[in-house]
Amino acid sequence: MRIIAGAGRGRRILSVPKSLPVRPISDRMRQSLFDILRPKVPGSHFLDLFAGTGAVGLEALSRGAERVIFVDKDPRCIDVIQKNLERTNWKNRAQMHRGDLLSPMGWIAYRSGLEHFDLIFMGPPYKDLQGNPLQVARVLLEGVLAAKLLAPGGWIVAQHHKKETPAAPDELELFRRSRYGDTLISFFRGRPERRPS
Repeated sequence: MRIIAGAGRGRRILSVPKSLPVRPISDRMRQSLFDILRPKVPGSHFLDLFAGTGAVGLEALSRGAERVIFVDKDPRCIDVIQKNLERTNWKNRAQMHRGDLLSPMGWIAYRSGLEHFDLIFMGPPYKDLQGNPLQVARVLLEGVLAAKLLAPGGWIVAQHHKKETPAAPDELELFRRSRYGDTLISFFRGRPERRPS
């Protein structure tokens, strides 16, 4: 895998061991994703949940994100992200945190020192270790909202299986959905506040 565009264009990214149940985002998906995110990335605070290799967050750093927080449960993923940041010299603009994202997420703001994020990307696993489908996208959206991690005007981008089509919680609107084989990427943003009449 390589960084596609920006200051780090063409730099090779280390991958996680193949024994890990991690589904790295394909180059085609990453390119399409950042074609959509392009105007929002420069200067943004970016949260990469279920970061895996860190490919999405690294792409954001390459394209001008001010700060990226990488979160993953597996210490081997955190180790790969650390090495990728060392190779790109972007450690001073990033933090890595190990934690369970199916638990309350308030700790992310506490440990990162950032209260809100302009862009939040979540790429959870599609199946458990027994091969059963996981339906976690809606749970994760609600977790982000409960922890108040999304900045005003911010977007949440959820990568999930095509058979899982999470409805937007009341506070969010789904404004775009793209399909890549078995994968869907859904784009959510906060609903505008209604002004009292």
